Amino acid sequence: MSITAIILTYNESIHIERAIRSIQAFTDQICVVDSGSTDGTTDIAKRLGAEIHTHAFVNQARQFQWALDTLDIRGEWVLRLDADEIIEPELAREITEKLPQLPSDVVGVNLKRKHIFMDRWVRHGGRYPLVMLRLWRHGQGRIEDRWMDEHMVVWGGRTVTFDGGFADHNLNDLSYFTTKHNQYATREAIEVLNQRLGLFARDDALNARSASFQASSKRWVKERLYNRIPFTVSATLYFLWRYVFQLGFLDGRSGLVYHFLQGYWYRFLVGAKVMELERAVAPLRDKAAICAELTRLTGHKLVAQSEPLATSGVNESQLAPRL
Repeated sequence: MSITAIILTYNESIHIERAIRSIQAFTDQICVVDSGSTDGTTDIAKRLGAEIHTHAFVNQARQFQWALDTLDIRGEWVLRLDADEIIEPELAREITEKLPQLPSDVVGVNLKRKHIFMDRWVRHGGRYPLVMLRLWRHGQGRIEDRWMDEHMVVWGGRTVTFDGGFADHNLNDLSYFTTKHNQYATREAIEVLNQRLGLFARDDALNARSASFQASSKRWVKERLYNRIPFTVSATLYFLWRYVFQLGFLDGRSGLVYHFLQGYWYRFLVGAKVMELERAVAPLRDKAAICAELTRLTGHKLVAQSEPLATSGVNESQLAPRL
């Protein structure tokens, strides 16, 4: 079975060689879609035999879907890999051996991702395994159109899960980590506001059949339960759940740093940004005006659906800050 890998990059010179070398043995085509790197990322990738494509970045989902829609993908299967991720030799062998044996009704393969933080594997706190659909038959998968927490979804068959090693191991420092999560928080706040106000179309294709049960169930809990609780309460409860009940404390000092930053600070920051943005758009009367103001505040271009809000103005109960 031939495989095409797609990797999105922006200033990933510290990671890109490691990522490409981890998949060279079992892929037939490697496409790097770059959004304007200035650190030699594309030179490294080209030297290693990857195809280089350049496209302006809007968000992760639209960048990846552009690649699926535009590139000359020659593989029978497509692999999504982030630049700071690694396919370990055990999983590479598993893909090589098992993929040709899969029946025709299998259209997607979930992989079990581990997270490496401060050079240590975060084994607890619900962080392993993170089951993600990353390999699918060409023409039977797409990425969700979302600003944050986008997943691959498939159709026309079922998915299976491979067990080999798949690691997210970013080599940058804590300043990079916090800056990246600050940006993530803005994008997730946009998703939460859209869930509450219906500003633009929401992609609801994720379910247990189109991806993994774990991914779909986490989405359900987040949107149906977590986002309805005041963030000062939900962020605290989520951290305690991860650190105490899911044994995050067993990950040591570096694990405490990770679980606190990613499991409390980040979740609290998302909630605070939602509160800030809600207050900013509370006086506005229609979706177009709200999206224009959110575009100004976040730097992300948001376009409202054409239909007006259900009332002559925004329902204040929808915009009330959840403290």
